[in-house]
Amino acid sequence: MGASPPIRIRIRAIGVEARVTPIALDAKGHLEPPPPDDNNLVGWYRGGVAPGQNGNAVMAGHVDSKRGLSVFYNLGRLRPGAEVEIERKDRTTAVFSIDAVEVHPKDRYPNDKVYGETSRPELRLITCGGRFSKKTGYLSNVVAYAHLTRAKSA
Repeated sequence: MGASPPIRIRIRAIGVEARVTPIALDAKGHLEPPPPDDNNLVGWYRGGVAPGQNGNAVMAGHVDSKRGLSVFYNLGRLRPGAEVEIERKDRTTAVFSIDAVEVHPKDRYPNDKVYGETSRPELRLITCGGRFSKKTGYLSNVVAYAHLTRAKSA
Protein backbone atom coordinates (compact mmCIF):
# COMPACT_ATOMS: atom_id res chain seq x y z
CA MET A 1 0.00 0.00 0.00
CA GLY A 2 1.17 3.54 -0.66
CA ALA A 3 1.44 6.41 1.78
CA SER A 4 -1.93 7.70 2.99
CA PRO A 5 -2.74 8.99 6.48
CA PRO A 6 -5.20 7.03 8.63
CA ILE A 7 -8.54 8.66 9.41
CA ARG A 8 -10.48 5.95 11.35
CA ILE A 9 -9.75 2.82 13.34
CA ARG A 10 -12.12 -0.09 14.01
CA ILE A 11 -11.47 -2.98 16.38
CA ARG A 12 -14.73 -4.88 16.56
CA ALA A 13 -13.45 -7.37 19.17
CA ILE A 14 -13.28 -4.59 21.79
CA GLY A 15 -15.89 -2.17 20.41
CA VAL A 16 -13.53 0.51 19.07
CA GLU A 17 -14.72 2.87 16.32
CA ALA A 18 -12.73 6.11 16.47
CA ARG A 19 -11.29 8.99 14.52
CA VAL A 20 -7.52 9.23 14.10
CA THR A 21 -5.40 12.38 14.49
CA PRO A 22 -1.69 12.89 13.77
CA ILE A 23 0.67 13.04 16.76
CA ALA A 24 4.39 13.76 17.08
CA LEU A 25 7.25 13.45 19.55
CA ASP A 26 7.59 15.84 22.49
CA ALA A 27 10.75 17.84 23.31
CA LYS A 28 12.23 14.80 25.11
CA GLY A 29 11.64 12.51 22.13
CA HIS A 30 8.68 10.68 23.68
CA LEU A 31 5.52 9.91 21.75
CA GLU A 32 2.85 12.51 22.51
CA PRO A 33 -0.56 11.09 23.38
CA PRO A 34 -3.60 12.32 21.48
CA PRO A 35 -5.38 15.35 22.98
CA PRO A 36 -7.07 14.38 26.26
CA ASP A 37 -10.34 16.25 25.57
CA ASP A 38 -11.79 13.47 23.35
CA ASN A 39 -12.09 10.00 24.92
CA ASN A 40 -12.71 8.42 21.52
CA LEU A 41 -9.66 9.62 19.58
CA VAL A 42 -6.54 7.70 18.52
CA GLY A 43 -3.22 9.30 17.62
CA TRP A 44 -1.04 8.17 14.70
CA TYR A 45 2.69 8.95 14.80
CA ARG A 46 3.05 11.02 11.65
CA GLY A 47 6.86 10.77 11.72
CA GLY A 48 6.63 7.08 10.89
CA VAL A 49 4.97 5.09 8.14
CA ALA A 50 1.27 5.09 7.35
CA PRO A 51 -0.62 1.92 8.29
CA GLY A 52 -0.26 -0.52 5.39
CA GLN A 53 3.16 0.68 4.26
CA ASN A 54 6.25 -1.45 4.81
CA GLY A 55 7.50 -0.69 8.30
CA ASN A 56 6.03 -0.15 11.71
CA ALA A 57 3.01 2.19 11.99
CA VAL A 58 2.47 3.42 15.55
CA MET A 59 -0.86 4.49 17.07
CA ALA A 60 -1.66 5.53 20.64
CA GLY A 61 -4.84 6.10 22.62
CA HIS A 62 -5.82 6.87 26.18
CA VAL A 63 -7.01 4.14 28.54
CA ASP A 64 -9.07 6.61 30.59
CA SER A 65 -9.37 10.26 31.58
CA LYS A 66 -10.99 12.34 34.28
CA ARG A 67 -14.21 12.00 32.27
CA GLY A 68 -14.18 8.19 32.24
CA LEU A 69 -13.06 5.27 30.10
CA SER A 70 -11.27 6.02 26.84
CA VAL A 71 -10.82 4.43 23.42
CA PHE A 72 -8.12 1.87 24.33
CA TYR A 73 -9.53 0.85 27.73
CA ASN A 74 -9.94 -2.75 26.55
CA LEU A 75 -6.77 -2.97 24.43
CA GLY A 76 -5.29 -5.56 26.81
CA ARG A 77 -8.23 -7.90 26.09
CA LEU A 78 -7.31 -8.35 22.43
CA ARG A 79 -6.32 -11.87 21.46
CA PRO A 80 -4.17 -13.14 18.59
CA GLY A 81 -6.13 -13.16 15.35
CA ALA A 82 -8.40 -10.24 16.23
CA GLU A 83 -8.67 -7.77 13.35
CA VAL A 84 -7.84 -4.08 13.36
CA GLU A 85 -9.16 -2.04 10.43
CA ILE A 86 -7.47 1.26 9.59
CA GLU A 87 -9.41 3.40 7.13
CA ARG A 88 -7.07 5.67 5.20
CA LYS A 89 -7.55 9.03 3.48
CA ASP A 90 -7.11 7.39 0.04
CA ARG A 91 -10.33 5.40 0.72
CA THR A 92 -8.51 2.10 1.26
CA THR A 93 -8.59 0.09 4.47
CA ALA A 94 -5.56 -1.70 5.87
CA VAL A 95 -6.62 -4.80 7.81
CA PHE A 96 -4.21 -6.05 10.47
CA SER A 97 -4.26 -9.23 12.57
CA ILE A 98 -3.16 -9.11 16.20
CA ASP A 99 -0.06 -11.22 16.91
CA ALA A 100 0.38 -10.48 20.63
CA VAL A 101 -0.50 -8.08 23.43
CA GLU A 102 2.10 -7.32 26.10
CA VAL A 103 2.38 -5.14 29.19
CA HIS A 104 5.75 -3.41 29.64
CA PRO A 105 6.83 -1.49 32.76
CA LYS A 106 7.67 2.08 31.74
CA ASP A 107 11.13 1.80 33.33
CA ARG A 108 11.94 -1.27 31.16
CA TYR A 109 10.14 -0.31 27.97
CA PRO A 110 11.49 -2.24 24.93
CA ASN A 111 11.86 0.68 22.49
CA ASP A 112 13.51 -1.42 19.78
CA LYS A 113 10.77 -4.05 19.87
CA VAL A 114 7.94 -1.51 19.88
CA TYR A 115 9.32 1.15 17.53
CA GLY A 116 12.04 -0.71 15.61
CA GLU A 117 12.08 -1.23 11.88
CA THR A 118 10.22 -4.15 10.33
CA SER A 119 10.48 -5.73 6.90
CA ARG A 120 6.72 -5.97 6.37
CA PRO A 121 3.72 -3.74 7.17
CA GLU A 122 3.13 -3.92 10.92
CA LEU A 123 1.14 -1.96 13.49
CA ARG A 124 1.67 -1.09 17.15
CA LEU A 125 -1.24 0.07 19.33
CA ILE A 126 -0.16 1.62 22.63
CA THR A 127 -1.93 2.77 25.78
CA CYS A 128 -1.21 3.11 29.49
CA GLY A 129 -1.80 0.17 31.81
CA GLY A 130 -0.71 -1.81 34.80
CA ARG A 131 -0.86 -0.41 38.29
CA PHE A 132 -1.82 3.23 38.83
CA SER A 133 -0.12 5.65 41.20
CA LYS A 134 -1.73 9.00 42.00
CA LYS A 135 1.76 10.46 42.11
CA THR A 136 3.14 9.18 38.79
CA GLY A 137 0.16 7.78 36.86
CA TYR A 138 0.16 4.38 35.18
CA LEU A 139 3.35 2.38 35.73
CA SER A 140 3.22 0.36 32.51
CA ASN A 141 2.16 0.45 28.89
CA VAL A 142 0.00 -2.04 27.02
CA VAL A 143 1.24 -2.72 23.49
CA ALA A 144 -0.65 -4.68 20.82
CA TYR A 145 1.50 -6.02 17.96
CA ALA A 146 -0.12 -6.72 14.57
CA HIS A 147 0.74 -7.41 10.92
CA LEU A 148 -1.05 -6.52 7.68
CA THR A 149 -3.24 -9.34 6.36
CA ARG A 150 -5.07 -7.60 3.53
CA ALA A 151 -6.14 -4.31 1.98
CA LYS A 152 -9.68 -3.32 1.00
CA SER A 153 -10.83 -0.61 -1.40
CA ALA A 154 -13.92 1.50 -0.76
